[in-house]
Amino acid sequence: MFDPRIEVFSTCPPSSGFDTRSYLNEVVRVARWSEGAGCKGILVYSDNSLVDAWLVAQVIITNTRSLCPLVAVQPVYMHPYTVARMASTFGSLYGRRIYLNLVAGGFKNDLVALGDATPHDRRYDRLVEYTTIIRRLLSETGAVDFAGDFYRVDKLRLSPPLPSDLFPGLFISGSSEAGIAAARAIGATAIEYPKPAGEYAGATAPDGVTHGIRVGIIARAGEQDAWDLARARFPEDRRGQIAHQLAMKVSDSVWHGQLSRLGAGDQGGPYWLVPFQNYKTMCPYLVGSYERVATELGRYAGLGHRAFILDVPREPDDLHHAAHAFHRALDQCLSPSQTG
Repeated sequence: MFDPRIEVFSTCPPSSGFDTRSYLNEVVRVARWSEGAGCKGILVYSDNSLVDAWLVAQVIITNTRSLCPLVAVQPVYMHPYTVARMASTFGSLYGRRIYLNLVAGGFKNDLVALGDATPHDRRYDRLVEYTTIIRRLLSETGAVDFAGDFYRVDKLRLSPPLPSDLFPGLFISGSSEAGIAAARAIGATAIEYPKPAGEYAGATAPDGVTHGIRVGIIARAGEQDAWDLARARFPEDRRGQIAHQLAMKVSDSVWHGQLSRLGAGDQGGPYWLVPFQNYKTMCPYLVGSYERVATELGRYAGLGHRAFILDVPREPDDLHHAAHAFHRALDQCLSPSQTG
């Protein structure tokens, strides 16, 4: 089980690559693995190529007891009132808290297809307005008025009301200055796609912002066992490398560029970018023995990261092995009373 001093989320498989029946079964399997390992929640992707994230979230809720869907929310897909109503409806029907992964952008081609030409930093300004309306609808008992550059509502009321203990957790990308500013403005956890922990030496986290990272983990008792498994799962693939290069050309995400400029990893340390560079996943990996991975995780935790979004597990043991590494990391760098 994962340490209660941190929040750990797994990731739901994306629907691409599955037929309808097998995808539904895979969502249920991974959700149950995640809950069994003690994950707080599970990230559900959203983009133009995938099935609807809210319907996937309902599948997760109806097939687990406490797992919280972390639903990717993009303003061009849905009005803020609808997001607030979905959160209150899940709370009313299932008594389940959800989390919102607030997405400012995406692939350029997706945004162009939707008629959205808003510049990168202004998309974060829009996201602040968007989330402000959601927060007010979910927390205020009266009618909500709001007038901004992107949204206006007039005496808008939400029903059914949401119990305060089910108020959604808020995550947002924190890889850019605009993202950090938005996280501070709306009280969201800023999620980063991290560089190797050693590259943060001397760095301090921005004041007033809770931080987390998105990273895959392949940890085993033996160093060689972990690397053998990692390389078997993520072999180098020329077609995947070309797909990665094309994807980078149609993305203005800061974190895409930051990771793409890093070296290949696999140079003796646990930090590994081969899955990302071969378009098999969208985050760096930590690979190695429990001790090696724990040391790297401990450095991230020492920088103030308290939320961790893991990649899609291939088997239930992946999460249990990761939990071993987290326990060792936190025992090294946090006292039992520290929770963030």
